Amino acid sequence: MNLVEANTIPVFELPLAQLRDQLRVASGFADDAVQDGVLEAVLRAALAAVEARTGKALLSRGFRWTVNAWRAPEAQALPIAPVTALTGFKFIGRNGDETPIDLEWVQLVQDAQRPMLRANGASLPKIPVGGVAEIGFTAGFALNWEGLPGDLQLAVLVLAAYFYEHRGDGAMEDGNMPLPVAVLTERYRTVRILGGGV
Repeated sequence: MNLVEANTIPVFELPLAQLRDQLRVASGFADDAVQDGVLEAVLRAALAAVEARTGKALLSRGFRWTVNAWRAPEAQALPIAPVTALTGFKFIGRNGDETPIDLEWVQLVQDAQRPMLRANGASLPKIPVGGVAEIGFTAGFALNWEGLPGDLQLAVLVLAAYFYEHRGDGAMEDGNMPLPVAVLTERYRTVRILGGGV
């Protein structure tokens, strides 16, 4: 299984001004933008870390997910939530040949924790031997930063500030989130049982 972003979050959607205010970065000087690259990098890292911890896409964007076998014949859990739309479905054979699959064969079962790709008939279309299915979809809590729940906004800003202040000193080498971020994101985490099956 492989999940990739079909398009990245544009820089104008990132809360650079809020992070600059939180860090009390000086402003009003000719070189105000000199820190923008670093601020963008820590914001993107914080977004990615919060998304990985929660299993949720924060800002809406497209994804492509490839899988070589279904977990169950009639339905397949999608790897991230919340999914708002299916945008494409195709098989890619072992030789690279692509076969588009009509989206009428499947339906999206929307769920805040475990969205599903469900067959409209008895089973999902059969993935060719040695090939993969590629599913395109749109996922995210909000179209822009202002639409995100306040606790997730704060978690990203706190973590971005932490990354900024500890850059280069081996922060988070133990893999643990700073406590405030862990507390703010806990209710969004997906509890997986039985090996994460359908």
